[in-house]
Parts: sequence; structure tokens; C-alpha cells
Amino acid sequence: MGRVEGKVAFITGAARGQGRAHAVRLAEEGADIIAMDLCGPIATSVAKPATAEDLEETTSLVEKLDRRIYSYQADVRDYASLSAGLQEGVDRLGGLDVVVANAGMWSYGLLEEFAPEAFQEIIDVNLIGVWNTLRATVPVLKAQGRGGSIILTSSVAGMKAYGMTAPYVAAKHGVVGLMRTAAIELGPNSIRVNTVNPSNVHTDLIHNQTTYDLFAPDLTNPTWEEVAPRFQAMHLLPTPDAQPEDVANAVLFLASDESRYTTGLTLTVDCGNFTK
Repeated sequence: MGRVEGKVAFITGAARGQGRAHAVRLAEEGADIIAMDLCGPIATSVAKPATAEDLEETTSLVEKLDRRIYSYQADVRDYASLSAGLQEGVDRLGGLDVVVANAGMWSYGLLEEFAPEAFQEIIDVNLIGVWNTLRATVPVLKAQGRGGSIILTSSVAGMKAYGMTAPYVAAKHGVVGLMRTAAIELGPNSIRVNTVNPSNVHTDLIHNQTTYDLFAPDLTNPTWEEVAPRFQAMHLLPTPDAQPEDVANAVLFLASDESRYTTGLTLTVDCGNFTK
């Protein structure tokens, strides 16, 4: 028996990166997966967009583990499409037990220089998208009457501040606030709500030229090898970043019955991030 054997997990932002790692790790431990991703561009994101082919790869990886998966494209900012796809997945797979609100993006700039549309987009994806995920999934979990586990992806930026990232920091702090409120409201229904709060993770959100330039403004077109020591300086442990699978292992713990009495927790996967 796997650690989440027989459970159905809904994951947003599942086409690649942390979302794909969560889908694969939960499937390895026996879960069936409802996988959702935009698979398209977000105008102000620093990372290249996920694609339909990326989501197909996630689907293939889960199927190779002999688990069922229903995948669909939707935008977490669009409640109607998010909810409709979720319900189709619930109907096909027979229920819902685990929710992983993982979809996210970011960009950089001084507080007073952020374009209003960029500020709003970061808030909408990272905070309103999580709220949309909650309001789509909570009624399903309540109606089933068997509890569940909701895991929201925040960040170390949801627990401390960083310069040049005001809307992202605000959104990720907001995710922690949503989690704590939801934990209070849903506890009587045996629905647990927690966040994972990673530091740097080896995904396209970190590994792009815009982020490298931010960390090394004194260099021209810096490479990862050149900026890695600066990422490393944020951490007590000797690594510049964690792997998506490291975060997925934390998600697995929160999804499993091993954490059946854990709710309202901010679980850091931060390599000992000590920056202020």
C-alpha cells in the first residue's frame, strides 16, 4: 500500500516544475491525479510558458506508474473553467481527497515602478488563483463528508520580505493568511489545510535570464554557474536551490495520513534560508 493509496489529488500548475513533481510523487504512492495547467503565456511572467506538450508529459509520467489521470487546461484566474474541469475529473475518478494549489508566477521591479497591470497579474495568479481553487474544491470535500487535505504553495516570501518582489511577497503572505483562515473554518469537517514554503527551487521560475540578472546586476548575461554562489549565500545548507522532488516529498507528507493531525502549518523546504 502506498502512502496515499486510493486517494484522488487535484493539482494546479501541473504541467512542469513543482506541479509535475507533486503529480508524479503522489502517483508513486498510489494516488490518482486531476492535473490542471494554463499551458500558455502570462504576459508579465519572467519564465517561459508551460505548454500543452508539458502537460501531456505529466500525464504520460503518471500513466506509466499505472495510475489514472485526468488533465485539462484552464486558468486559475478563471473560476468557471477551473471548477468545470475539476468537476469532470472528480466525476471520472470518483472523488477528491487532496488539493494542491500550486500554480504561480512572478516578476521583478521596484515597488513604485511596477506597472499596475503587472502588479495585478501577480496578485491574481498567486493569490486569487489560490482562493478560486479553494472555493472550487472545498464544497466537493465537504459534500463527500470524509475530510481531506489541502496544501497551498506559498514561499519563504510568504514569511519574510525581499526587495524587488512586492506583489509576489504580498500574494504569498496572503496565501498563508488564506491557509490559516481555512484551517479554522474547515477543521470541524476534518479537512486539514497547510502551506509548503519553499526557498529557491530548480524550476523555470528561478532558472531564467531575468532572475539571473536580478541576482547579478554587476554582470552581463550571467550564467547559472556565476549566480549560483549568490543563491547559495541565502542558505545554511550547502546548495543554491532545492529540487522540485524535495518539495513534493513535503507535499506527500501533508497529503498522507501521516499528518492526519497537522493543520494550520507553514512547512518550510528552504535549505535553511536565513535572509531577512
